Amino acid sequence: MKKETNKQISLAKRPQGLPNLEDFNFKEGVFPTPVSGEVVVKTLYLSVDPYMRGRMQDAKSYVAPYQLNEVITGGVIGEVVESRSTEFQEGDVVIGMLGWQEYSVASAAELRRIDPNLAPISTHLGVLGMPGLTAYLGLLEIGKPKEGETVVVSGAAGAVGSIVGQIAKLHGARVVGIAGTEEKIDYLLNELGFDAAVNYKTTTNLRHDLKDACPNGVDVYFDNVGGEVSDAVYPLLNTFARIPQCGAISSYNKEGKDVGPRIQSYLIKSSALVQGFVVSNYASQFGEAARQLGKWLAEGNLKYEETIVEGFENIPNAFLGLFEGSNLGKMLVKVAEPSHS
Repeated sequence: MKKETNKQISLAKRPQGLPNLEDFNFKEGVFPTPVSGEVVVKTLYLSVDPYMRGRMQDAKSYVAPYQLNEVITGGVIGEVVESRSTEFQEGDVVIGMLGWQEYSVASAAELRRIDPNLAPISTHLGVLGMPGLTAYLGLLEIGKPKEGETVVVSGAAGAVGSIVGQIAKLHGARVVGIAGTEEKIDYLLNELGFDAAVNYKTTTNLRHDLKDACPNGVDVYFDNVGGEVSDAVYPLLNTFARIPQCGAISSYNKEGKDVGPRIQSYLIKSSALVQGFVVSNYASQFGEAARQLGKWLAEGNLKYEETIVEGFENIPNAFLGLFEGSNLGKMLVKVAEPSHS
């Protein structure tokens, strides 16, 4: 079983503007050797996420930046192939924050076993994982949608946005999605049951089209995008609107400051609440949220899509694809098949 080498990807330099392949370095590491209490995990699926762009900058944030020439880390689903822990045995499927590498060594405390019989294992990086939890907790804890209200979601066909819209529908809201391709618009309307959807890339007047899609204004704006898309939403806010600020992918690759219209007057006029958040703020509620997401999924009340890129060598390309909008639903990289199936 044991290999001599272990393919790895590290950050070669800090990106300026939009990242490119030269910012990443492929290298051969040594095959990990576990000590007592540790296991070796073979990477099966690996998550690429927009927040990783922020970690590539040497700047203070809610999570520490990646270090140059060290293996990049993120969400990984893998198979235990060697165990020196009493908590895991060979063949167990686990999830954790591990490296962009073929094999990782981890302590039992860093991993959580997942049941491959409940749902496809990849869902634990998407609808049943961090994106699903982000959607559920951000919408319900901050957005608090009520029956009959209008909920607008930017980045609506992505891993988080697509779940937000469906949860809002389950709570009786009218849901309007903003996305960037006709394929995504069709998906939102015909697969996920959104009430309206606007293509921000093809419209000649985004604010006008959003106003048409939201004749009763906007009560909840779940924002994954920021930038000019959000500039078009703010004038439509109703009194006491709530804005969960989840992401700002439009600005992640900008060099210099992101300059746009000021939002203060819209917030004052509407008495609106805008609250930024990261999903770890609600860690104490993960169990409850995951159970509800799993229940909805099992009942057929929650649909999901995955864009799966095959091959370890294509991890950087999959990451870069996030900023081109090339993913429908969750973007994943499939690195290997399980040894035990």
